[in-house]
Formats: sequence, C-alpha cells, structure tokens
Amino acid sequence: MKHITILLALTLTSLHVFSQKDEVAERYAGTITKEDLYDYLSILASDALEGRETGERGQKMAAAFISDHFEDLGLAGPVKDGQHTSYYQQVNLYRTVPGDIYIKANGKRYNNFEDVVFYGASSSEDEVATKVVFAGNGMDVDYENVRTKGNSVLILAKNIQGTKSLIERALKNEASTILISGSKTDAEFKGLAQQFKSWLENGTLSINKPEKSTEGSSVFFVSPSVAGEIFNTPYEKLEKIAETPAKLSKIKPAELTLKSTQEIQQVNTENVLGYLEGTDKKDELIVITAHYDHIGRHNGEINNGADDDGSGTSSVMELAEAFAMAKKDGHGPRRSILFMLVTGEEKGLLGSEFYAENPVFPLENTVTDLNIDMIGRVDPKHADNPDYIYLVGADKLSSELHQISEKINETYTQFELDYTYNDEDHPDRIYYRSDHWNFAKNNIPVIFYFNGVHEDYHKPSDTIDKINFELLTKRAHLVFHTAWVLANRDERIVTDKLPAQEIDKD
Repeated sequence: MKHITILLALTLTSLHVFSQKDEVAERYAGTITKEDLYDYLSILASDALEGRETGERGQKMAAAFISDHFEDLGLAGPVKDGQHTSYYQQVNLYRTVPGDIYIKANGKRYNNFEDVVFYGASSSEDEVATKVVFAGNGMDVDYENVRTKGNSVLILAKNIQGTKSLIERALKNEASTILISGSKTDAEFKGLAQQFKSWLENGTLSINKPEKSTEGSSVFFVSPSVAGEIFNTPYEKLEKIAETPAKLSKIKPAELTLKSTQEIQQVNTENVLGYLEGTDKKDELIVITAHYDHIGRHNGEINNGADDDGSGTSSVMELAEAFAMAKKDGHGPRRSILFMLVTGEEKGLLGSEFYAENPVFPLENTVTDLNIDMIGRVDPKHADNPDYIYLVGADKLSSELHQISEKINETYTQFELDYTYNDEDHPDRIYYRSDHWNFAKNNIPVIFYFNGVHEDYHKPSDTIDKINFELLTKRAHLVFHTAWVLANRDERIVTDKLPAQEIDKD
C-alpha cells in the first residue's frame, strides 16, 4: 500500500508540473508549421521517389533526404561505421520470390494466386507427396483427435486475421504442411488471393536468410471448393464436422502433391537515425519513430503514400527541427532523443525489428517510443468531427504514461482521444501492426498516433492533395508536447504492467 501511495503521489506531482502551459514548450511547438510539413511531404510523396519501396531507388532517395535534414539540424549520426559514425543503420534483408507453386489433389492442379495462395518459407525443386488430415478449427482439442506428426493438416479458420496462432499450433503438433481455409465463399477467396498476390508476387522480405529446403514451414491458403475437393466432401459438411472435434476422424486422410519453388535474393536497405544528446539525464532515451518506406509501384502506378507514412515521416522531421532549435537556444532536453525513420514496415515491421535486435542504444535505457503512422487524414467515422486522434498502447505497459498523455492533450490540443483500436479484442489488431510493437514487446512503453484507415489506404490515390495540413500540424504538436514532458520530467515513467505478448484471437 505504501508503494502505491508513493507512486500515486509522484504521478500527481508530475501531472501538476504541466497542468499549466509551458511557454518555452509552446514556443518551439510553434516552429512545427503546416508550411514546413507541406515542403517535406511534397518531396516524400512525389512521383520522383517512386513509392519508396523497401530496397529500391526511391526509398534510398528518401533516406538521403532525411539524413541530409538531420545533418543540417546538427543532429549526430549515432551509428558506428568503421572509424566514423553514420545516420544510416544498414539493414540487410532477404527477399523470397515465388516461382512454380501449386497443389495437386484427386487429379486436379491448383495454382498459386488462383485457387491457392502459398505463404511459407520452404522451397521444393520437385513435387512432394504428403498425406493431409482434417484438423477442424485447429484448436488443441482438435489435435487430440487426429494424427498429425509427419502429415499435412487442413484447418478451417474462423477468423482469417487470427491465423498466426493456428500455424504455430499446427507446427507444435509436427504438421509438415498447413492448409488453411478462412473464406466463406470462392468469390471471397478470389479477393483475398488478389490481395496476397499484390503483396507476395514480388517477394516477401525477412531479416533472417531462409533456408532453401523442404524443412521450412509450408502454408497454403485454399478456397472453400478446394478444401472440399481435397477430401471429396462438401465444404458445408466440413464446417459442421469441425464443430465436433470427436467426429474429425470421420474425414479420411487424403493424398496431396505440392510444389513450392522459391528464389532467395539479398536486399540492402537502411534505417535513418538522428540523435540529440540530452543534459543531466542523457543516458536515458526517448525514441520517436515513423516508417518512411511504402509499397512502390503496382500495375505501373506509383503509390505515393502521402498519409502512409509520409505524414508521420514529415512530422518526425519537424519534431527533430523543433527540438534541435530548442537545444541551440539553451533549452535542450534533459533526456536524449533518437529520431528514427525506419524501413521495411510495409514488409512486416522489419526495420524496427532489426533495430530492436541490434539497438544502437541499450533498450534498458529506452524510456518510451512515440510512433507515428498516418496522421494526415480523417477517417469516415470522424467525417463530422475531424478534431480527433486514435491513440494505441499508452496504457498497455505504463499507467503513468497514459495519464501523462491524457493530461498533455487536455492542456495543449484538446483532441477527442479515440481508443477504439486500443481494444485487445478489436479485429484489426492495430497494437501489433506498426513499429511501436517491436519496442512494446521488449517491455518499453509506447504511444501510437494514428488517424485510421481511409478509402485511399495502400492505393495510388493516397496523395498529398488529400492531406489535412491543419490537422497534421496539430497532431504533430501533440506528439511534440508529449515528448517534451517525457524528456524533461524528473522521474522516468514507471512501467507497472506485464510485458506485452502478441496473442492472436481465433
């Protein structure tokens, strides 16, 4: 009880510190302007940068633009590069490009991106024969009723967003290949297959080099009709049987042949880091992140990614300038600040994952990560009330961080703080889908700033003319004031909750 009382007293004291507006903080927040944000974004979201695809020319042009900005501000390049230091943290990735991939069953061939979608790490130069068993909905109780060791399994997923745990459970039960059907109709599957094709046909990226063998995981998403044809059983009957695990043995194992030829290429990319050293608490670090990569070209059209995440990248550049100006004027932060624009977010949060595994500064000295991904638009939900921002993660690891965040908004920006996506049960699972996650899973408190998804998400129509620069500026002010308080308060925020764990909802 005494500990709780002390913690409460410290929290109330810290909140009182900024219950009145800090005139110095306001002065430098005012240097974050819509004109500057427009200037930065007009370059980042221009056709010249070709959609900033990870590892491609446009992404590297964006990296050079950001690093030049950091150098002009006088920020340090903190990455050791031989006898020198650099703004670039080199990230070496591996691209796995699909080749000849298909499944054969009952004399029929099902091709990749048509009736099946391959999503895995294995590569077979020749056809591989396997026996496939029906594992119902892929729950633990289902595996008590089927023999999976050395066999392939077919699972009916109730939620296509929650397949990671299904895959992990199948691998735990020593399944050789995993087939998942999560679409209700073939038409729905066709739409899913096209989405996967746009994402996978040019290759998937990973930090670790995949082994080119049949030993890696093989995952195929299949249409309802393919699932039924494999077992010569109507799909509706499979669904019914899946509801009663004891009846799974009624579906006899089927014979399957598959092939999954893949090519592995190396891709070189980079995170861009700018470091502002603090004063009396310089060993502690505030990290401010956004991802500057996007999805490049599709079907000959450039995806400029003005909102995703040109808006966040421009904001970090402006935040860096505001803090650098404050330090130059003698108002530098007590804690150090790392401004980090990461690569490979669109490919699976790879740049931030690489940093978390190879930190330039000790993770135990990292106080928090403030992550910005899409803050320049208004989503349909808030069309009539655009003065909002979605916040995710602030209360997951630190009650104190959440309280500070709320008080800062009340004091400076008065947004409607929308916590819709902070709900663990929300199907979009946003907490796990941007770069803050790689800090949170290392027990570092985070706040994720987000404007929600709109009709131009991941489309060529995500262009600068649709950015609301008034809102973008005000949202950047909120991040600035939050970082200012966290960087200058006497006590490091308290982490008082259990470490984050990603749990897929089935």
